[in-house]
Amino acid sequence: MQIVTNLTLSDQIFNSRVLLYAIPILTVIWYSWLLSQNHHRQPLPPGPRGLPIVGSLPFLDPELHSHFAHLAASYGPIFSLKLGRTLSVVITSPAAAREVLKHHDVAFANRPVPAVVMSADYGGREIVFTPHGPEWRMLRKACVRDMLGHATLDAFYGYRRHEVRSIVSHLYSLKGAPVNVGEMMISRVLNVITTWMDLQGLSKKYKKVSMKLEVLFDKIIEEEMMRRRTNINGGDLGKASNFLQVLLRLKEGGDTEIPLTMMHIKALLTDMVVGGTDTTSSTVEFAMAEMMKKPEVMQKAQREVDAVVGKNRAVEESDTNKLPYLNAVMKEVLRLHLALPLMVPHCPSKPCIVAGYTVPKGARTFVNVWAIHRDPKNWTNPNEFIPERFLNGEGDFTLVMTSVTCLSGQVGEVSLEWQWRRGLLCML
Repeated sequence: MQIVTNLTLSDQIFNSRVLLYAIPILTVIWYSWLLSQNHHRQPLPPGPRGLPIVGSLPFLDPELHSHFAHLAASYGPIFSLKLGRTLSVVITSPAAAREVLKHHDVAFANRPVPAVVMSADYGGREIVFTPHGPEWRMLRKACVRDMLGHATLDAFYGYRRHEVRSIVSHLYSLKGAPVNVGEMMISRVLNVITTWMDLQGLSKKYKKVSMKLEVLFDKIIEEEMMRRRTNINGGDLGKASNFLQVLLRLKEGGDTEIPLTMMHIKALLTDMVVGGTDTTSSTVEFAMAEMMKKPEVMQKAQREVDAVVGKNRAVEESDTNKLPYLNAVMKEVLRLHLALPLMVPHCPSKPCIVAGYTVPKGARTFVNVWAIHRDPKNWTNPNEFIPERFLNGEGDFTLVMTSVTCLSGQVGEVSLEWQWRRGLLCML
């Protein structure tokens, strides 16, 4: 018994010594491995340290785009900061923005879904928030090819033409009186979009905050499906006369890899209403404000319209491509007053290297288009409204349109291409 006890005691002493030497050796090995890993890994973008738990939230300015531009002056064109527990990365240079929006476009295709969006039954099913994959491609195809294709837009030209005539008539009746451009344009644009979608009456119901959009959509979709079942007018169901009919036809066709559901339809209708109203109306309002501050710009645009269109007929959409100065005005307005100055934030699906820094998977990534469009390194007198910059080759509109397209896809691009020009032409 005594021999066994002595052996056990010796084993304990030996094990203790081994452990004593093993701990520092393993620590050195682990630290060396960590250094080797960091040697091959690019660092995170620099940025303010912030506070524990809340990060930089207490120090944010209400105008985030200008606040982030101020931080970029201290930390560089790409910086990071903690907003609560979420790591955020802000891009403030054209080169870094192109890396995110073009070179790593697939990795940055996803976007974080706000909690308020998820409160709707179809929350997160919109094109903007649907993760990149077969479902997103199906929705984009339905939107770009079927809802906003040239054939569909041409078929609905009469709706747009009628609404423009209505705007002109309304403005003429208010000659000499003040006009609330923003309020008028959001009402008119909403009329066009809801008419296209066969959502007549929605513009009034939409103002009742207590009612949910999905309830309205359920009612309108059911009415349309009942019309299709009974075929009251005896029309050809293969021909769609509004966006809702286009989507219902796609749903019934079932020729896509991912089936189009009612949730998808309501999400796409929401995209059209939300993405095509306030953005267009606010852009027209800014355009009018800028031209009122510079009457010579207004007069030059009016002279161009008079020379191309004349005074004996109304302006048509086909005239817009023949009006280079008006197009330059549009580009300059979008440069200074993009609807969402920080765009919709992106969320990379894997770690990416941008401008020599690591953007971790899941980091909320903002592209500060507002700051990029006002960078004196890229623009002469960047805060001045000078449409001529896009006529003499100085202005690069590529990134502006990239921002618009990534912001709201083909919906935003088409909306800004024709709705904005038509509204602006009515004001001239």
